[in-house]
Amino acid sequence: MQHILAFAVIALIVAALAPRWLAPQQATPVVIATATPEAASARTIAIARGENGHFAIDARVEGRRIGFLVDTGATTIALREDDAARLGIHPALRDYTARISTANGSVMAAPVELNRVEIGDITVRNVTAIVLPDAALSQNLLGMSFLSRVRWQYQGGKLVLEQ
Repeated sequence: MQHILAFAVIALIVAALAPRWLAPQQATPVVIATATPEAASARTIAIARGENGHFAIDARVEGRRIGFLVDTGATTIALREDDAARLGIHPALRDYTARISTANGSVMAAPVELNRVEIGDITVRNVTAIVLPDAALSQNLLGMSFLSRVRWQYQGGKLVLEQ
């Protein structure tokens, strides 16, 4: 009787855990990490996962190199004030009209439009973005205002962008 009861308990545990073990691995909805892009084809960029588990990329915005953390959970590109200033974007205090909810709380942001954002051979024009105070954002975020205009997927441990 004890053997049957022990077998039943083990079977229940296996039944509960089996879907996790057998399900195909999928990318998490918020993909973020540090790496250098590798050209996979003419208009495809593969970004290796960084040591911290996130995806980071250098892009050219308005022709200037800017580092980004890829964040599929961010609605739009988010720029730190200092990096926006390097691009020639200097929002006045009155331009901070958008209330943004972040993991650190609510903050005011200045909506802007970027003429051109390039990652390797991939170019997206007229991209909405926001400028946030430097204290509210530790890294620029490459959000969905860019990502929704390219094809992207998590494949073989890399984030692959394609246009």
